[in-house]
Amino acid sequence: MSSRFWHLSRTIRCLLNNSQAQRRDQNISKPPTFGQRPQFSTTVKMSSIGGASIGAGLYAAVSNPAQTAARPEEADEKRHHLKNRKGFTNPWDSYIESSAWELVVKGIWWRKITGQANNPDTTPPTVPVRTPTFLPARDTPSLRATWLGHACYYIEFPSGLRVLFDPVFEECCAPVTLKNLKRFTPPPCEIEDLPYVDLVVISHNHYDHLSYPTIQRLRKRFPDAHFFAPLGNKAWFEKSGVGKAQVTELDWWETRDVRLQEQEGKTGRSGRGDSVSVSGDGHKTPSGISATIGALPCQHVSARTPFDKCKTLWASWSVESSGAKVYFAGDTGYRTIPSDLPPQTDDYTPDLPTCPAFAQIGHHRGPFDLGLIPIGAYEPRWMFSNVHANPKDAVNIFVDTKCRRALGMHWGTWVLTEEEVMAPPRELRAACEWKGVESGRLGFGVCDIGESREFDVGRGEGVL
Repeated sequence: MSSRFWHLSRTIRCLLNNSQAQRRDQNISKPPTFGQRPQFSTTVKMSSIGGASIGAGLYAAVSNPAQTAARPEEADEKRHHLKNRKGFTNPWDSYIESSAWELVVKGIWWRKITGQANNPDTTPPTVPVRTPTFLPARDTPSLRATWLGHACYYIEFPSGLRVLFDPVFEECCAPVTLKNLKRFTPPPCEIEDLPYVDLVVISHNHYDHLSYPTIQRLRKRFPDAHFFAPLGNKAWFEKSGVGKAQVTELDWWETRDVRLQEQEGKTGRSGRGDSVSVSGDGHKTPSGISATIGALPCQHVSARTPFDKCKTLWASWSVESSGAKVYFAGDTGYRTIPSDLPPQTDDYTPDLPTCPAFAQIGHHRGPFDLGLIPIGAYEPRWMFSNVHANPKDAVNIFVDTKCRRALGMHWGTWVLTEEEVMAPPRELRAACEWKGVESGRLGFGVCDIGESREFDVGRGEGVL
Protein backbone atom coordinates (compact mmCIF):
# COMPACT_ATOMS: atom_id res chain seq x y z
CA MET A 1 0.00 0.00 0.00
CA SER A 2 1.01 3.63 0.27
CA SER A 3 3.15 3.13 3.36
CA ARG A 4 3.81 0.40 5.82
CA PHE A 5 1.98 2.12 8.70
CA TRP A 6 -0.74 3.61 6.54
CA HIS A 7 -1.28 0.09 5.31
CA LEU A 8 -1.18 -1.41 8.81
CA SER A 9 -3.52 1.15 10.37
CA ARG A 10 -5.98 0.69 7.53
CA THR A 11 -5.76 -3.06 7.91
CA ILE A 12 -6.39 -2.85 11.66
CA ARG A 13 -9.55 -0.85 11.05
CA CYS A 14 -10.63 -3.28 8.35
CA LEU A 15 -10.03 -6.31 10.50
CA LEU A 16 -11.84 -4.87 13.50
CA ASN A 17 -14.85 -4.23 11.26
CA ASN A 18 -14.81 -7.68 9.74
CA SER A 19 -13.28 -10.48 11.79
CA GLN A 20 -14.41 -13.02 9.24
CA ALA A 21 -12.33 -11.32 6.56
CA GLN A 22 -9.42 -11.33 9.00
CA ARG A 23 -9.64 -15.09 9.47
CA ARG A 24 -9.89 -15.65 5.73
CA ASP A 25 -6.84 -13.53 4.92
CA GLN A 26 -4.74 -14.93 7.75
CA ASN A 27 -5.58 -18.39 6.50
CA ILE A 28 -4.16 -17.69 3.04
CA SER A 29 -1.25 -15.48 4.06
CA LYS A 30 0.25 -17.08 7.15
CA PRO A 31 3.92 -16.06 7.19
CA PRO A 32 6.15 -18.76 5.72
CA THR A 33 9.56 -19.81 6.91
CA PHE A 34 12.24 -17.36 5.81
CA GLY A 35 15.81 -17.63 4.70
CA GLN A 36 15.41 -21.08 3.22
CA ARG A 37 16.74 -21.53 -0.27
CA PRO A 38 13.79 -22.29 -2.54
CA GLN A 39 13.67 -25.63 -4.32
CA PHE A 40 12.70 -25.48 -7.98
CA SER A 41 11.30 -28.17 -10.18
CA THR A 42 13.03 -28.57 -13.49
CA THR A 43 9.86 -28.51 -15.55
CA VAL A 44 6.55 -26.84 -14.86
CA LYS A 45 3.45 -26.53 -16.98
CA MET A 46 3.02 -23.24 -18.79
CA SER A 47 0.10 -21.38 -20.25
CA SER A 48 -0.83 -21.32 -23.88
CA ILE A 49 -3.55 -19.40 -25.62
CA GLY A 50 -6.45 -18.76 -23.30
CA GLY A 51 -4.58 -20.57 -20.55
CA ALA A 52 -4.82 -23.95 -22.25
CA SER A 53 -2.60 -25.99 -24.53
CA ILE A 54 -3.37 -25.87 -28.23
CA GLY A 55 -2.73 -29.14 -30.05
CA ALA A 56 0.52 -29.62 -28.18
CA GLY A 57 0.94 -28.95 -24.46
CA LEU A 58 3.14 -25.98 -23.57
CA TYR A 59 5.66 -26.41 -20.80
CA ALA A 60 8.24 -24.05 -19.35
CA ALA A 61 11.58 -25.37 -18.23
CA VAL A 62 12.56 -23.12 -15.31
CA SER A 63 16.20 -23.52 -14.41
CA ASN A 64 19.31 -21.76 -13.23
CA PRO A 65 21.00 -19.85 -16.05
CA ALA A 66 24.03 -21.40 -17.68
CA GLN A 67 26.09 -18.49 -16.40
CA THR A 68 25.57 -16.40 -13.27
CA ALA A 69 24.19 -13.00 -14.23
CA ALA A 70 26.29 -9.93 -13.43
CA ARG A 71 25.78 -8.53 -9.95
CA PRO A 72 27.69 -6.42 -7.41
CA GLU A 73 30.18 -8.15 -5.13
CA GLU A 74 28.18 -7.16 -2.05
CA ALA A 75 25.19 -9.18 -3.26
CA ASP A 76 26.66 -12.29 -1.64
CA GLU A 77 26.57 -10.59 1.77
CA LYS A 78 22.75 -10.55 1.71
CA ARG A 79 22.62 -7.53 3.96
CA HIS A 80 18.87 -7.27 3.34
CA HIS A 81 18.32 -10.52 5.29
CA LEU A 82 17.64 -10.11 8.99
CA LYS A 83 19.42 -12.47 11.35
CA ASN A 84 17.82 -15.73 12.45
CA ARG A 85 15.54 -15.74 9.40
CA LYS A 86 13.29 -13.09 10.90
CA GLY A 87 12.59 -11.30 7.66
CA PHE A 88 14.10 -8.57 5.50
CA THR A 89 15.21 -4.95 5.59
CA ASN A 90 16.42 -2.11 3.37
CA PRO A 91 20.20 -2.06 3.95
CA TRP A 92 20.94 1.48 2.73
CA ASP A 93 21.35 4.93 4.30
CA SER A 94 18.63 6.13 1.91
CA TYR A 95 16.05 4.30 4.02
CA ILE A 96 15.16 5.60 7.49
CA GLU A 97 12.22 3.99 9.20
CA SER A 98 9.71 6.24 10.93
CA SER A 99 7.98 5.27 14.13
CA ALA A 100 4.36 4.17 14.26
CA TRP A 101 3.61 7.19 16.42
CA GLU A 102 5.07 9.60 13.89
CA LEU A 103 3.25 8.09 10.91
CA VAL A 104 -0.08 6.91 12.30
CA VAL A 105 -0.75 9.51 14.97
CA LYS A 106 1.09 12.59 13.71
CA GLY A 107 0.95 11.72 10.04
CA ILE A 108 -2.56 10.35 9.55
CA TRP A 109 -4.92 10.97 12.45
CA TRP A 110 -3.63 14.38 13.56
CA ARG A 111 -3.51 15.73 10.03
CA LYS A 112 -7.10 14.66 9.49
CA ILE A 113 -8.31 16.07 12.82
CA THR A 114 -6.62 19.45 12.27
CA GLY A 115 -7.64 19.73 8.63
CA GLN A 116 -4.07 19.62 7.29
CA ALA A 117 -4.70 16.54 5.16
CA ASN A 118 -5.60 17.05 1.52
CA ASN A 119 -8.42 14.97 0.09
CA PRO A 120 -7.76 14.64 -3.65
CA ASP A 121 -10.66 15.40 -5.97
CA THR A 122 -11.61 12.34 -8.04
CA THR A 123 -14.51 13.97 -9.87
CA PRO A 124 -14.39 12.92 -13.54
CA PRO A 125 -12.74 13.46 -15.88
CA THR A 126 -9.44 12.22 -14.48
CA VAL A 127 -7.34 9.58 -16.22
CA PRO A 128 -8.72 8.50 -19.62
CA VAL A 129 -9.65 4.82 -19.79
CA ARG A 130 -9.58 3.00 -23.12
CA THR A 131 -10.69 -0.46 -24.10
CA PRO A 132 -7.38 -2.21 -24.83
CA THR A 133 -6.56 -4.05 -28.01
CA PHE A 134 -4.32 -7.08 -27.63
CA LEU A 135 -2.54 -8.96 -30.38
CA PRO A 136 -4.59 -12.08 -31.27
CA ALA A 137 -1.51 -14.19 -32.01
CA ARG A 138 2.02 -14.48 -30.72
CA ASP A 139 3.50 -12.68 -33.73
CA THR A 140 4.74 -9.40 -32.26
CA PRO A 141 6.64 -6.94 -34.47
CA SER A 142 7.94 -4.88 -31.54
CA LEU A 143 7.91 -4.70 -27.75
CA ARG A 144 4.38 -3.79 -26.65
CA ALA A 145 3.19 -2.52 -23.25
CA THR A 146 -0.42 -1.99 -22.13
CA TRP A 147 -1.21 -0.21 -18.87
CA LEU A 148 -4.09 -1.92 -17.05
CA GLY A 149 -4.16 0.57 -14.15
CA HIS A 150 -2.03 1.26 -11.06
CA ALA A 151 1.08 -0.99 -11.22
CA CYS A 152 -0.34 -3.56 -13.64
CA TYR A 153 1.21 -3.82 -17.09
CA TYR A 154 0.66 -6.46 -19.75
CA ILE A 155 3.80 -6.91 -21.86
CA GLU A 156 3.83 -8.56 -25.27
CA PHE A 157 7.42 -9.46 -26.18
CA PRO A 158 8.59 -9.82 -29.80
CA SER A 159 9.50 -13.43 -28.96
CA GLY A 160 5.82 -14.19 -28.31
CA LEU A 161 6.19 -14.24 -24.53
CA ARG A 162 3.35 -12.64 -22.55
CA VAL A 163 3.99 -11.28 -19.05
CA LEU A 164 1.53 -9.74 -16.55
CA PHE A 165 2.97 -7.55 -13.78
CA ASP A 166 1.25 -6.91 -10.41
CA PRO A 167 -2.34 -7.61 -11.51
CA VAL A 168 -5.13 -6.30 -9.25
CA PHE A 169 -8.54 -6.16 -10.92
CA GLU A 170 -10.69 -5.64 -7.83
CA GLU A 171 -12.56 -2.49 -6.93
CA CYS A 172 -10.91 -2.09 -3.53
CA CYS A 173 -7.27 -2.69 -2.61
CA ALA A 174 -7.86 -3.86 0.95
CA PRO A 175 -8.84 -7.05 2.82
CA VAL A 176 -12.42 -5.78 2.96
CA THR A 177 -14.27 -3.20 0.88
CA LEU A 178 -13.81 0.38 2.10
CA LYS A 179 -15.38 3.36 0.37
CA ASN A 180 -12.27 5.55 0.53
CA LEU A 181 -10.13 2.82 -1.04
CA LYS A 182 -12.35 2.10 -4.02
CA ARG A 183 -11.16 2.75 -7.56
CA PHE A 184 -11.86 6.10 -9.14
CA THR A 185 -11.01 4.62 -12.54
CA PRO A 186 -12.27 1.19 -13.63
CA PRO A 187 -10.13 -1.61 -15.03
CA PRO A 188 -9.95 -1.19 -18.82
CA CYS A 189 -10.75 -4.86 -19.35
CA GLU A 190 -11.27 -8.08 -17.45
CA ILE A 191 -8.77 -10.88 -16.88
CA GLU A 192 -10.91 -13.04 -19.14
CA ASP A 193 -10.20 -10.65 -22.03
CA LEU A 194 -6.46 -11.33 -22.01
CA PRO A 195 -5.51 -13.71 -24.83
CA TYR A 196 -2.34 -15.19 -23.29
CA VAL A 197 -0.59 -15.13 -19.93
CA ASP A 198 2.66 -17.06 -19.65
CA LEU A 199 4.21 -15.43 -16.58
CA VAL A 200 2.75 -13.43 -13.71
CA VAL A 201 5.37 -11.34 -11.90
CA ILE A 202 4.64 -9.94 -8.42
CA SER A 203 6.72 -7.20 -6.77
CA HIS A 204 5.51 -7.64 -3.17
CA ASN A 205 2.51 -8.59 -1.10
CA HIS A 206 0.71 -5.28 -0.42
CA TYR A 207 -2.96 -5.40 -1.40
CA ASP A 208 -2.61 -2.93 -4.27
CA HIS A 209 -0.04 -5.29 -5.87
CA LEU A 210 -1.15 -8.79 -4.84
CA SER A 211 -4.84 -9.67 -4.80
CA TYR A 212 -6.28 -13.01 -3.73
CA PRO A 213 -9.44 -12.67 -5.89
CA THR A 214 -7.35 -11.70 -8.93
CA ILE A 215 -5.05 -14.68 -8.45
CA GLN A 216 -8.10 -16.96 -8.30
CA ARG A 217 -9.43 -15.52 -11.55
CA LEU A 218 -6.03 -15.96 -13.18
CA ARG A 219 -5.91 -19.58 -12.04
CA LYS A 220 -9.29 -20.20 -13.62
CA ARG A 221 -8.58 -18.41 -16.89
CA PHE A 222 -4.92 -19.45 -17.22
CA PRO A 223 -4.56 -22.60 -15.12
CA ASP A 224 -1.00 -23.23 -16.34
CA ALA A 225 0.41 -19.73 -15.81
CA HIS A 226 3.66 -19.58 -13.85
CA PHE A 227 4.14 -17.09 -11.01
CA PHE A 228 7.35 -15.31 -10.01
CA ALA A 229 7.52 -13.60 -6.61
CA PRO A 230 10.17 -12.38 -4.16
CA LEU A 231 11.58 -14.66 -1.47
CA GLY A 232 9.13 -15.81 1.18
CA ASN A 233 5.95 -15.42 -0.89
CA LYS A 234 5.67 -18.94 -2.27
CA ALA A 235 3.73 -20.22 0.74
CA TRP A 236 1.00 -17.62 0.16
CA PHE A 237 0.50 -18.81 -3.41
CA GLU A 238 0.39 -22.45 -2.37
CA LYS A 239 -2.21 -21.69 0.31
CA SER A 240 -4.16 -19.80 -2.34
CA GLY A 241 -4.37 -22.96 -4.45
CA VAL A 242 -1.51 -22.36 -6.90
CA GLY A 243 0.45 -25.54 -7.54
CA LYS A 244 3.87 -25.75 -5.92
CA ALA A 245 5.51 -26.33 -9.30
CA GLN A 246 3.89 -23.19 -10.72
CA VAL A 247 5.57 -20.72 -8.35
CA THR A 248 9.19 -19.60 -8.36
CA GLU A 249 10.43 -17.29 -5.62
CA LEU A 250 13.73 -15.46 -5.96
CA ASP A 251 16.09 -13.42 -3.82
CA TRP A 252 17.61 -10.16 -5.05
CA TRP A 253 20.06 -10.62 -7.93
CA GLU A 254 18.93 -14.20 -8.59
CA THR A 255 17.82 -15.17 -12.09
CA ARG A 256 16.09 -18.09 -13.76
CA ASP A 257 15.91 -19.15 -17.39
CA VAL A 258 12.48 -19.98 -18.77
CA ARG A 259 11.93 -21.93 -21.98
CA LEU A 260 8.53 -22.76 -23.41
CA GLN A 261 8.42 -26.29 -24.72
CA GLU A 262 5.85 -28.42 -26.49
CA GLN A 263 4.45 -31.74 -25.42
CA GLU A 264 2.92 -33.56 -28.33
CA GLY A 265 -0.38 -35.29 -27.92
CA LYS A 266 -1.96 -32.97 -25.34
CA THR A 267 -5.33 -31.76 -26.56
CA GLY A 268 -6.08 -28.11 -26.00
CA ARG A 269 -9.22 -26.89 -24.26
CA SER A 270 -9.76 -23.49 -25.80
CA GLY A 271 -10.01 -24.63 -29.42
CA ARG A 272 -8.10 -21.58 -30.68
CA GLY A 273 -5.39 -23.52 -32.45
CA ASP A 274 -4.96 -20.93 -35.17
CA SER A 275 -2.88 -18.72 -32.90
CA VAL A 276 0.05 -21.06 -32.35
CA SER A 277 1.72 -22.82 -35.22
CA VAL A 278 4.77 -25.05 -35.41
CA SER A 279 6.28 -24.07 -38.71
CA GLY A 280 9.22 -22.44 -40.40
CA ASP A 281 7.23 -19.66 -42.01
CA GLY A 282 8.23 -16.92 -39.60
CA HIS A 283 5.39 -17.38 -37.12
CA LYS A 284 6.30 -17.59 -33.48
CA THR A 285 6.21 -21.10 -32.12
CA PRO A 286 6.17 -22.18 -28.48
CA SER A 287 9.53 -23.91 -28.74
CA GLY A 288 11.13 -20.63 -29.85
CA ILE A 289 10.08 -18.67 -26.78
CA SER A 290 12.60 -18.28 -23.97
CA ALA A 291 13.34 -15.66 -21.34
CA THR A 292 15.55 -14.78 -18.40
CA ILE A 293 13.76 -13.50 -15.29
CA GLY A 294 15.67 -11.66 -12.57
CA ALA A 295 14.69 -10.38 -9.13
CA LEU A 296 16.40 -7.10 -8.28
CA PRO A 297 16.50 -4.76 -5.28
CA CYS A 298 14.17 -1.88 -4.54
CA GLN A 299 13.45 0.20 -1.45
CA HIS A 300 10.14 -0.78 0.10
CA VAL A 301 8.49 -2.97 2.78
CA SER A 302 5.91 -5.76 2.91
CA ALA A 303 2.89 -6.73 5.01
CA ARG A 304 -0.62 -8.15 4.64
CA THR A 305 -1.60 -7.97 8.30
CA PRO A 306 -0.41 -5.94 11.31
CA PHE A 307 1.69 -8.93 12.36
CA ASP A 308 3.84 -9.85 9.33
CA LYS A 309 5.74 -6.66 8.50
CA CYS A 310 8.78 -7.36 6.30
CA LYS A 311 8.47 -11.11 6.71
CA THR A 312 8.49 -11.52 2.94
CA LEU A 313 10.79 -9.81 0.47
CA TRP A 314 9.94 -7.08 -2.04
CA ALA A 315 11.67 -6.70 -5.40
CA SER A 316 11.94 -5.02 -8.74
CA TRP A 317 12.31 -7.30 -11.78
CA SER A 318 13.97 -7.68 -15.14
CA VAL A 319 12.59 -9.78 -17.99
CA GLU A 320 14.63 -10.39 -21.12
CA SER A 321 13.36 -12.36 -24.10
CA SER A 322 14.89 -12.49 -27.59
CA GLY A 323 16.89 -9.35 -27.00
CA ALA A 324 14.04 -7.25 -25.59
CA LYS A 325 14.70 -6.11 -22.01
CA VAL A 326 12.09 -4.72 -19.61
CA TYR A 327 12.70 -3.34 -16.13
CA PHE A 328 9.75 -3.35 -13.70
CA ALA A 329 10.58 -1.19 -10.68
CA GLY A 330 7.68 -2.46 -8.58
CA ASP A 331 6.94 -0.22 -5.60
CA THR A 332 9.92 1.74 -4.35
CA GLY A 333 11.33 4.76 -2.62
CA TYR A 334 14.61 6.48 -3.50
CA ARG A 335 15.43 8.72 -0.51
CA THR A 336 14.08 9.56 2.92
CA ILE A 337 12.89 13.15 3.44
CA PRO A 338 13.19 14.32 7.08
CA SER A 339 9.99 15.35 8.86
CA ASP A 340 11.42 18.71 9.93
CA LEU A 341 11.83 19.93 6.34
CA PRO A 342 9.39 22.84 5.76
CA PRO A 343 6.50 21.77 3.49
CA GLN A 344 7.22 24.20 0.64
CA THR A 345 10.96 23.46 0.54
CA ASP A 346 12.38 21.71 -2.51
CA ASP A 347 13.25 18.33 -1.00
CA TYR A 348 16.15 17.99 -3.45
CA THR A 349 17.85 20.99 -1.83
CA PRO A 350 19.28 18.94 1.07
CA ASP A 351 22.07 16.53 0.20
CA LEU A 352 20.27 13.31 1.15
CA PRO A 353 21.50 9.76 0.53
CA THR A 354 19.93 8.04 -2.47
CA CYS A 355 19.36 4.33 -2.92
CA PRO A 356 22.47 2.89 -4.63
CA ALA A 357 20.68 -0.24 -5.88
CA PHE A 358 19.32 1.41 -9.03
CA ALA A 359 22.72 2.50 -10.31
CA GLN A 360 23.94 -1.04 -9.61
CA ILE A 361 21.02 -2.43 -11.60
CA GLY A 362 21.85 -0.14 -14.51
CA HIS A 363 25.53 -1.04 -14.38
CA HIS A 364 25.14 -4.81 -14.08
CA ARG A 365 21.86 -5.50 -15.91
CA GLY A 366 21.17 -2.46 -18.09
CA PRO A 367 20.46 -0.94 -20.46
CA PHE A 368 16.74 -1.69 -20.74
CA ASP A 369 14.48 -1.04 -23.70
CA LEU A 370 11.60 -0.15 -21.40
CA GLY A 371 11.26 0.79 -17.75
CA LEU A 372 8.00 0.63 -15.82
CA ILE A 373 8.56 3.04 -12.95
CA PRO A 374 6.23 4.29 -10.16
CA ILE A 375 5.45 8.02 -10.14
CA GLY A 376 2.54 8.32 -7.67
CA ALA A 377 1.46 7.98 -4.00
CA TYR A 378 4.13 10.29 -2.58
CA GLU A 379 2.59 13.14 -0.52
CA PRO A 380 3.37 14.20 2.17
CA ARG A 381 7.00 13.49 1.36
CA TRP A 382 8.17 13.10 4.96
CA MET A 383 5.63 10.31 5.38
CA PHE A 384 6.08 8.35 2.16
CA SER A 385 9.42 9.19 0.57
CA ASN A 386 11.25 6.20 2.05
CA VAL A 387 8.90 3.75 0.30
CA HIS A 388 7.38 5.72 -2.60
CA ALA A 389 9.18 7.66 -5.32
CA ASN A 390 7.90 11.02 -6.44
CA PRO A 391 8.39 12.06 -10.10
CA LYS A 392 11.86 13.51 -9.48
CA ASP A 393 12.90 10.28 -7.77
CA ALA A 394 11.35 8.31 -10.63
CA VAL A 395 13.37 10.23 -13.23
CA ASN A 396 16.55 9.54 -11.26
CA ILE A 397 15.63 5.84 -11.17
CA PHE A 398 15.06 6.02 -14.94
CA VAL A 399 18.55 7.43 -15.43
CA ASP A 400 20.24 5.17 -12.87
CA THR A 401 18.83 1.95 -14.34
CA LYS A 402 19.72 3.01 -17.91
CA CYS A 403 16.26 2.64 -19.36
CA ARG A 404 15.96 3.91 -22.93
CA ARG A 405 12.25 4.62 -22.52
CA ALA A 406 9.88 4.45 -19.56
CA LEU A 407 6.20 4.54 -18.70
CA GLY A 408 4.87 5.75 -15.36
CA MET A 409 2.72 3.61 -13.09
CA HIS A 410 1.40 3.46 -9.50
CA TRP A 411 -1.02 6.32 -10.03
CA GLY A 412 -4.45 7.03 -11.50
CA THR A 413 -6.38 4.18 -9.90
CA TRP A 414 -6.78 4.49 -6.11
CA VAL A 415 -6.35 7.47 -3.81
CA LEU A 416 -3.56 6.26 -1.55
CA THR A 417 -1.95 9.55 -0.52
CA GLU A 418 -2.59 13.30 -0.65
CA GLU A 419 -1.30 14.58 -4.00
CA GLU A 420 -3.99 15.45 -6.53
CA VAL A 421 -4.78 12.53 -8.82
CA MET A 422 -3.48 14.25 -11.97
CA ALA A 423 -0.36 15.67 -10.32
CA PRO A 424 2.01 12.74 -11.08
CA PRO A 425 2.09 13.13 -14.91
CA ARG A 426 2.28 16.91 -14.65
CA GLU A 427 5.17 16.73 -12.18
CA LEU A 428 6.83 14.00 -14.26
CA ARG A 429 7.09 16.36 -17.23
CA ALA A 430 8.64 19.01 -15.00
CA ALA A 431 11.02 16.45 -13.47
CA CYS A 432 12.26 15.36 -16.90
CA GLU A 433 12.97 18.98 -17.78
CA TRP A 434 14.72 19.45 -14.41
CA LYS A 435 16.92 16.40 -15.07
CA GLY A 436 17.50 17.23 -18.72
CA VAL A 437 16.04 14.02 -20.11
CA GLU A 438 13.45 13.46 -22.81
CA SER A 439 9.84 13.29 -21.65
CA GLY A 440 6.73 11.92 -23.24
CA ARG A 441 6.66 9.32 -26.00
CA LEU A 442 10.36 9.64 -26.80
CA GLY A 443 11.57 9.34 -23.23
CA PHE A 444 9.80 8.96 -19.89
CA GLY A 445 6.07 9.51 -20.16
CA VAL A 446 2.64 8.17 -19.30
CA CYS A 447 -0.21 6.62 -21.24
CA ASP A 448 -3.94 6.25 -20.78
CA ILE A 449 -5.30 3.28 -18.86
CA GLY A 450 -5.84 0.56 -21.45
CA GLU A 451 -3.52 2.21 -23.98
CA SER A 452 -0.78 0.18 -25.66
CA ARG A 453 2.60 1.60 -26.62
CA GLU A 454 5.11 -0.07 -28.92
CA PHE A 455 8.87 0.26 -28.60
CA ASP A 456 11.88 -0.47 -30.74
CA VAL A 457 14.23 -3.01 -29.20
CA GLY A 458 17.93 -2.36 -28.71
CA ARG A 459 18.09 0.81 -30.79
CA GLY A 460 16.42 3.47 -28.69
CA GLU A 461 15.30 5.66 -31.61
CA GLY A 462 11.89 6.16 -30.10
CA VAL A 463 8.42 4.87 -29.70
CA LEU A 464 6.75 3.50 -32.80
